[in-house]
Amino acid sequence: MDETTGSAGLDGARAAPARTPGLFALPNLLSLSRVLLTPVFVVLVVKGRSWEAFFVFLVAGATDALDGLAARALRLKSTLGLWLDPIGDKVLLTAAFVVLTLPGVARPNVLPLGLTALCIGRDVAIALAAMIIVALRGRRSFKPVLAGKASTICQVFLIYAVLYFNAAGRAPGFLAWFYVLTALLTAASFVQYGFIGVRMLREKPVPPAV
Repeated sequence: MDETTGSAGLDGARAAPARTPGLFALPNLLSLSRVLLTPVFVVLVVKGRSWEAFFVFLVAGATDALDGLAARALRLKSTLGLWLDPIGDKVLLTAAFVVLTLPGVARPNVLPLGLTALCIGRDVAIALAAMIIVALRGRRSFKPVLAGKASTICQVFLIYAVLYFNAAGRAPGFLAWFYVLTALLTAASFVQYGFIGVRMLREKPVPPAV
């Protein structure tokens, strides 16, 4: 909290509660744009238009920061937005990992199959575990952990790097270390989320809201 705002800022915040936006609110449109840009990105990669694919992914990635900023600045937070934001992220990242693992499409740098399987497999496992926890324990909110945030950031910058060097026609040796770092962070987050999931399953069910 900004201590310089004083009581007037607090009174203003109470007087202007956050609105509940619909699908066409700016933050939700930004999140949705990532989903809509995903097939454009995939087609560009498949057709070998590497620079265009790089810039489309760059724009799509920028919307991830912009939707959060817009939601806070415009006080437009909603349950729909909480779902659209991670869905947009995962759709774009999953498509990027899959298409950049195809040797006939991604060149000269191809993502290792094991790395792609680990990244996608972790997300699928977490999503399934979350549904089980919601069904058995009634929990609806799941806070991201530090390792999860770090692994996602690393995955995004890995995709940026592979797209850039593929467009430039270069295969730098340090990418191999980047693959290892991404795999380690992803595995660490998987383990951390696993411990959290087990702990949630041991808790008492959350009573339904009245």
